[in-house]
Amino acid sequence: MNLIIIHKNRNSAASDGNDLLRFAVSSEPIGDVVLDGLSKHLCLDGDTNAAVAIPERWSIETRAAIPKMIAYTKNVPICSELLRKTRRTSWLIVSDGRFATQVDGELLHKVLAGIQADVVAVNVEPGLLGKRDKVRLTAQGKVAGFRRLYSDSAEPAPVPTDWPHHIFVKTNVLDQVLADRALPQSFSALLKRCRSNALTLRAISVGGTVLDLETEPGLLSFLATKLNSSVQNHRNTNNKSRTEILDKDNITISDSARLFGKILFGRNVSISQNAIIVGPTIIGNNVRIGTSAVINSSIIGPGVCVPQNQLIQNRVVKGPQCNWKRLTRYKSNNSKQICYPKFDLNHQQRANDTFRGWPRISYTRCFKRIADIVAAITVLILFAPVLPIIALVIKLTSRGSVFFKDTRQGLHGKAFSCLKFRTMLVGADKIQDKLRTISQVDGPQFKMEDDPRLSTIGSFLRDTYIDEIPQFFNVLFGQMSVVGPRPSPESENTLCPSWRDARLSVRPGITGLWQVCRTRQPMKDFQEWIHYDTKYVRDLSLKMDLWICWQTATKLVKNFVSQF
Repeated sequence: MNLIIIHKNRNSAASDGNDLLRFAVSSEPIGDVVLDGLSKHLCLDGDTNAAVAIPERWSIETRAAIPKMIAYTKNVPICSELLRKTRRTSWLIVSDGRFATQVDGELLHKVLAGIQADVVAVNVEPGLLGKRDKVRLTAQGKVAGFRRLYSDSAEPAPVPTDWPHHIFVKTNVLDQVLADRALPQSFSALLKRCRSNALTLRAISVGGTVLDLETEPGLLSFLATKLNSSVQNHRNTNNKSRTEILDKDNITISDSARLFGKILFGRNVSISQNAIIVGPTIIGNNVRIGTSAVINSSIIGPGVCVPQNQLIQNRVVKGPQCNWKRLTRYKSNNSKQICYPKFDLNHQQRANDTFRGWPRISYTRCFKRIADIVAAITVLILFAPVLPIIALVIKLTSRGSVFFKDTRQGLHGKAFSCLKFRTMLVGADKIQDKLRTISQVDGPQFKMEDDPRLSTIGSFLRDTYIDEIPQFFNVLFGQMSVVGPRPSPESENTLCPSWRDARLSVRPGITGLWQVCRTRQPMKDFQEWIHYDTKYVRDLSLKMDLWICWQTATKLVKNFVSQF
């Protein structure tokens, strides 16, 4: 169960009523978007909705479909219904409603499963996001080294002194954390209860995106993302633009006004002549927009009268007491467009921009996959009578399993088990480190003639490439392609970011351009490997795949004949 608590403003006196999040939650229709976004899209337990706790004295009027809203004064009461739902899960998740966060849920729950703790405090740290470099400097400011993070990561952290972004409480210790069926509103009080009941408390930081809804950039980015992802579009009969209107009967739009993008209107709104509104924008109730005013990617609170010729860009105007001269002066000194953090309310997997992409209906993304399936089925049917014989020979000539599974990186770096017939003795991977000094190829890969690790039948299977037949199962499962870059492990791909993402833009192949073009010249094999793999991704086409298949077939026949 996920409980989102919107705490009283911790940075200023709560009685002043000027904090940004309180304004956003209390103002219709802004509050509708904020509460709906928090309750539906920021749950970490896989549920579609979360309960939201709001200070009792905040005046909240919302149309958002929230299953449970809790008003609290001091501590946050947990009703019987919420307790019953929580008991069905492993954790009660308490989130700070001030921060909209996005994390890799699979990574987070994997880390939590390995932590032996009753209560876990989780802070989201953008510095732990993947697809970036971390540079370490000396005390003199010189570069000591750098580290490339290819995926989001997590690390232990000290227990915070104030509310973290999320708290995970084991349901079996929930009664010891709650006081009279209420969650302490003070984080120090929560820590005190955990320590007094001898509960184990841990803290971690996990890579992700954070938006602070108490800041203009954070609130604007969150609401803009919510509008762009979920607001349904309706066509205004007076304007060739797409807008969302809550109450069409109480809105007046001049014929000369122009609206662009997604705009959410409240009730009783009047838009004068030649006004321009560019979305994503939210206009509150009882707003008057003057002649020739321009509003771009902003939030206008209820009761505001925008003067004529006024420019409002990337700003939050909370109330009618706005200092318009100061607003204009502020924007003239800060004319640069605000760059908002990337945020995905639907928790879609972030794709690395350096991966090459192709249209959905193209040879690479569509027809190549169909050809792979047909080829894999054909090869597996043809070799079906031979596979049991090969498996039997491997089993009789050396101890160990018939198949060798090695973890490789596939499309966009996704790990998979690459299948081969076992050609080496058991424990060959441990011997490789001792033999690496006499490797006959450069770069991270390893190869040597008369490899002592090969089994009795291993040399024949490798020379005839029969050991790679099981990889057609990988092709059938969508993990590999018949033609593509060489499948390589993460330890090899991490050495050079510039070519790693190019190679992983497509599925690895059983055969490829490097396999048919390599010269095996001393100290050039690694360079050729990277050259031909990246060239394949750059020039990928049906013609190239057919040529590689022909060259591979010719080479297979020659190698097989040479064995006899």
